[in-house]
Amino acid sequence: MARDLQEIVELAADLLGAPATLEDRDFHLVAYAAHGDTIDPVRMESILHRRATEAVRTRFESHGIARATGPVRIPADTSLGQLGRLCLPVRWNNVTYGYLWLLDDPERITPSQASQAMPLCERAGLLMARQARERDDLGWKVADLLSAQPDVRAQAANQLSEADDLDPPLAVAVLRTPSPEPLNPWLLPHSVLATVWQRDHVLVIPSPTSPHAIVDRARHVLEERGIPLQAGLCTPCASLGQVHEGWLRARVAARVAAPGEIRDWTSLGVLRLLRTAGDEALAQATRTPGTQNLLAHPDLAATARTYLDLAGNVQETAKALSIHRQTLYHRLRRVEELTGLTLADGQDRLTLHLALTLAPHLD
Repeated sequence: MARDLQEIVELAADLLGAPATLEDRDFHLVAYAAHGDTIDPVRMESILHRRATEAVRTRFESHGIARATGPVRIPADTSLGQLGRLCLPVRWNNVTYGYLWLLDDPERITPSQASQAMPLCERAGLLMARQARERDDLGWKVADLLSAQPDVRAQAANQLSEADDLDPPLAVAVLRTPSPEPLNPWLLPHSVLATVWQRDHVLVIPSPTSPHAIVDRARHVLEERGIPLQAGLCTPCASLGQVHEGWLRARVAARVAAPGEIRDWTSLGVLRLLRTAGDEALAQATRTPGTQNLLAHPDLAATARTYLDLAGNVQETAKALSIHRQTLYHRLRRVEELTGLTLADGQDRLTLHLALTLAPHLD
């Protein structure tokens, strides 16, 4: 009878008589058995936050666990309140997929007992390898949902509609990072599908999973490793057939997000125009010789943008820019001179506001 990962961890805990957890090779928590009163801050942090910190990872990996083929004992560290533990590498076909951790401060677990648990680790390695392969296969189907070819998208939607957990409505998230290596699948709930498409991480998140919570979890993990991230969301997509459009919208949201920020398509306002046309076409439609002149003067352009964002409120604009009102009036006159536009005219204000809003996002 096939055993799942949770059952394997509980069997290992019973066999060795010690509290047990299973983590993937990136130290994300996969399963854990009951602990009773035996626990330390490192284990508590792992269970509460579903992953160990980078400091803990570095400390444990310094004992050679990533290359180990057999049990490795990690000594206690009283300065950190860390109990001693035994690490059993979880491997399959000579690949390490994770670690089975036993809290064993008194060192009661003998080498002979530890060796009896290694078949359980091998079984866990097989299951984790199989799940990784299944996620990769589904990732390819998600990539097909994003294809420019309608027939490829339709076929992928039909195949993915049979997935148990992929219930609409769906959210689509785009995570933009400098290097688009695939995200560790254990970072995400099993129901969330991921792929890399056009150098972006793309997640398809089913209901009722919170898309903001999923993206926020990925953001925290990447930021801990010094990887900046811009994230965009589009929700809801009523069907798998709408994921392609959701991806295009989430891409725009990620594009305009600041580093470390998560933007939702619904919050973009006029920036949603970036979805409707290419940069060159939008530049030609929104810029005039006058606005081009203004963009050559960043301070004046920032003044005009702030003034227009605040609906022409002189007092609030001066306060936001930390300048005197007379200085603001002088700058606004210079803006009118450079652009040939009149800020008292609604159409001119719209022209200028649109050009200044889109300008930072156009190549």
